[in-house]
Amino acid sequence: MTTSSAQMLISMLMYMCVVIGIGVYFAKRANQNSDNYYLGGRSLGPWVAAFSAEASDMSGWLLMGLPGLAYWTGIADAFWTAIGLAIGTYINWLIVAKRLRHYSLAAGNAITIPEFFSNRFHEGKKVIMTISSLFILIFFCVYAASCFVTCGKLFSSIFNAPYIPMMLCGVLFVVIYTFLGGFLAESASDFMQAIIMVLALVIVLVSGTIAAGGVGQVLENIRNIPGFLEFFSIASPAVDEAGVQLVSAGSPVFNEAQAYPLLNVVSMLAWGLGYFGMPQVLLRFMAIRKADELTKSRRVATVWVLISLMAAVTIGLVGRAFTPTAFLTASDAENIFSYLASVLMHPLFAGLVMAGILAATISSSDSYLLIAASAFSKNLFQGVFHTKANDKQIMVVSRIALIAIALIGAVIALDEDSIIFTIVSFAWAGFGATFGPLMLFSLFWKRTTKQGAVAGMLAGGIMVFVWNFLIKPLGGVFGIYELLPAFIISSVFIVVVSLLTPEPDEQVKKEFEMAAKAD
Repeated sequence: MTTSSAQMLISMLMYMCVVIGIGVYFAKRANQNSDNYYLGGRSLGPWVAAFSAEASDMSGWLLMGLPGLAYWTGIADAFWTAIGLAIGTYINWLIVAKRLRHYSLAAGNAITIPEFFSNRFHEGKKVIMTISSLFILIFFCVYAASCFVTCGKLFSSIFNAPYIPMMLCGVLFVVIYTFLGGFLAESASDFMQAIIMVLALVIVLVSGTIAAGGVGQVLENIRNIPGFLEFFSIASPAVDEAGVQLVSAGSPVFNEAQAYPLLNVVSMLAWGLGYFGMPQVLLRFMAIRKADELTKSRRVATVWVLISLMAAVTIGLVGRAFTPTAFLTASDAENIFSYLASVLMHPLFAGLVMAGILAATISSSDSYLLIAASAFSKNLFQGVFHTKANDKQIMVVSRIALIAIALIGAVIALDEDSIIFTIVSFAWAGFGATFGPLMLFSLFWKRTTKQGAVAGMLAGGIMVFVWNFLIKPLGGVFGIYELLPAFIISSVFIVVVSLLTPEPDEQVKKEFEMAAKAD
């Protein structure tokens, strides 16, 4: 290990010690009961709720996946994705947050998303709870894998070490941390990590721009790449059979720009629809101590997202101008953020910036593991199979499930050529289409029935797989992001099946009206 690598390691270890300390501090309170462990006793303040929601949402793909996408194909894909996410963030906080906070209390004081859906429809056989829990387990295993890939790529590039051991080290750290402190530790550390993430993005962006010769020089360097700076065209790297970009006379080779039609724009904007079904974000709405504080949280979250997303996209563009041939595959391009930090900064300071990637990864993976573990222990183990289970048994099962889910995610993450953005986009579509339409109809349409809920979840979740693996490869108009068609199909199924089945009973309607009036 070189001296600079050792110094970066010292900085990162200091950060990791602070995060572990937060977990230890909250461990006693978190382990008092499952309510504290999974939802923090509904005690989050507005700033913590906002920062923890966005930090757990964005994950390592914000600092690696999104800059890598911009570095590889230019501004179009990355920009429209960022715009969709920014709009989705604002609307989700505006229309869903307060209603869900009130309704989760009215619906039997639900502390997980599957429990909320189940209580909302007063189901007896727990069909909705079972289906929603299974989808959470499936998609959060994929989501956790994306975080583990981030850890592996980060540590491997910094310390010039094999990918798999580095990835497994990241898995071990995340599991230990989540094991200790639960939701409160996760949310408190996410507050700190959100600050680190946005500072890291801004610092690397400014440093990279200066090193590349300023804004004018950056634009001059990338302006000649066909489609790189266009919103309705996309750059097309010329690659060999192995997917490695060709280089000629020291410059990367690009084909003619490809068209980026309006359908592609709509497809990328559809990323915003995913927010309505993201458990890690929705739980923050449920956990805030006072519903009136959600207005402040919305403003804080929106500003944070706008700054972070625009900085991440611009870093990819600056990186291509600064070092046009450093990364010659789409997978390697996701290292541009860590490369700029390590090259342009003193190792100790670079280590702190690298901690921004680690922060993003931890803040997401702990949420994913915790929510998935709660889906198994609280919703399946207690809610379906062992209804008389006590809190102690639930906590034991939860930790066993947490370890098992982490191991599955690690297996998925073994491929070091995985593209973080691709993995995240699939899991994001899964949650957005499975839970997004149902969440909106549950909160705002009294006529929604439990049969419609089941049909909508199954249609949305299944269509994500069908569209991604069978229809999308056909290309053309079918090449759109799978979230958009799956979201629409799920919504159609909810409406049609609800109208074809008997209306909800009076108690369900009464709870709906109670939650609506609380707004």
